[in-house]
Amino acid sequence: MKPLYGPSSSPRPPPSNGRAPLHGPLFGSYAAEDVAWLLKDLSHARLEAPTEEREAAIQAGRAHYAESLPVEYQPGPEYLRLFHRALEASAERIAYATGLVTELVLAERGPRAVLVSLARAGTPVGVLMRRWARFAHGLDLPHYAVSIVRARGIDTAALRYLAERHDPASVMFVDGWTGKGAITRELTAALASHPFPADLAVLADPGRCTPLFGTRDDFLIPSACLNSTVSGLVSRTVLNADLIGPGDFHGAKFYADLAGDDVSAVFLDAVCARFGDVAERVAKDLPEHRAADRAPDWSGWEAVRRCAGAEGIDDLNLVKPGIGETTRVLLRRVPWKVLVRADAGPEVTHIRLLAGERGVPVVEVEPGRFPYACMGLIHPRFGKGAVQ
Repeated sequence: MKPLYGPSSSPRPPPSNGRAPLHGPLFGSYAAEDVAWLLKDLSHARLEAPTEEREAAIQAGRAHYAESLPVEYQPGPEYLRLFHRALEASAERIAYATGLVTELVLAERGPRAVLVSLARAGTPVGVLMRRWARFAHGLDLPHYAVSIVRARGIDTAALRYLAERHDPASVMFVDGWTGKGAITRELTAALASHPFPADLAVLADPGRCTPLFGTRDDFLIPSACLNSTVSGLVSRTVLNADLIGPGDFHGAKFYADLAGDDVSAVFLDAVCARFGDVAERVAKDLPEHRAADRAPDWSGWEAVRRCAGAEGIDDLNLVKPGIGETTRVLLRRVPWKVLVRADAGPEVTHIRLLAGERGVPVVEVEPGRFPYACMGLIHPRFGKGAVQ
C-alpha cells in the first residue's frame, strides 16, 4: 500500500523543522505549559488511507501501521452523549487513580521528576499527572510527549533531546493504560541501550505488567472513547521514511479543522475538578498502595495467549484486550468480533454501540475467562496463519 502522501486541505505550513518541540496553540489544543510535543508536524501531508486497505497491507507485511494514518472517526450524537455520561460517572475515579499513580512517581523520582508521555494515549494522562503534582505539591513538572512504535522502538531523536536537557534518571514514561503489555515490552527493549530507566507509569494496569499504576481495574477511561478530539487534536504518531529524515522526531498531524468537536479540555477540567474531592482519600490510601505487592505477573499476556488459541488466532497482535484497546480496534482497525465478559455492565456500553455501527458481532463470555472487561479481535482474513 502507498499512503496518500501529498498536500492536505489545510494551507497552514508546519511550524517546526522536526527537531524542536511543538506547543499549543500552533500544534495541538493543549496549553503550551501542559505538554511539549517532541514530534515533527506533518499537518501539511495527506496520510490517511482507507481502513481495509491499511489492514490488508499491514497484515501482509507490505506496510507498517505507523507509515500511514486511519481516517479519524467522527462520532454521532448518541456516541458523544455516551462520552459525556461516562466522563461524569468516572471523573472522580480517574482523579483518584491519577493521584495515586502521581504520588508513586514522585516517590520514585522526587520533586524534579520529568514526565514523558507516550503519544498519544499517554498524553492526556501525563497532563493530568502534571496538574496533580501542581495541585497537591505546588510542583511544576516538565511534561513531554514522544512517539513509540511497535516493532520500531522509541523515537531516539526525542531521547537525545531529553538527555541533553534533563538527568535521564529523573525521567518517568507515562501511558494511559496497559493491554497485554506489548508497549511495556517495547519500551524496555528500546531503552536497553539508553541511559533512561524503563519504568512505565499508567493510570490503569489491567495487564498487570508494571508496578506503577493508579488501578489494575479494567474500567472505562473516557479519553479512550475518542481519537484526536480528546487528545489535543493530535493524530497518532507516524514513522515514515518519506517524511521523517535522519535526526527528525517522529511525526504527527494537528487536526485544527476539528476544533469545533474538541473535548480535550472538557475531559481534563472534569477530572481536575475532582482532585479536591479525592485528595484526602489518596493521602489515606497511599501507604497501603505503596506497600502492596505491585510486582508485574503478566497474567494479562497469558490470558491473551489462551484467548488467541481458543479463537484460532496465531498472531497475538490481532488480539487487543481491555476497554481502551477494544475501543481502538473498533475506531481504526478492521474488527472481527468483540468478546465481552457477561458481568462487564455499563462499562462497555460504548463498545456495544460502536460494534453495532460497524456490524461487528459481540460475543458474551463467562466472567472467569479473562481479567479484562472485553477483548477486541482484529479480522484475521488478511493474516498469513490465522484460522478463519
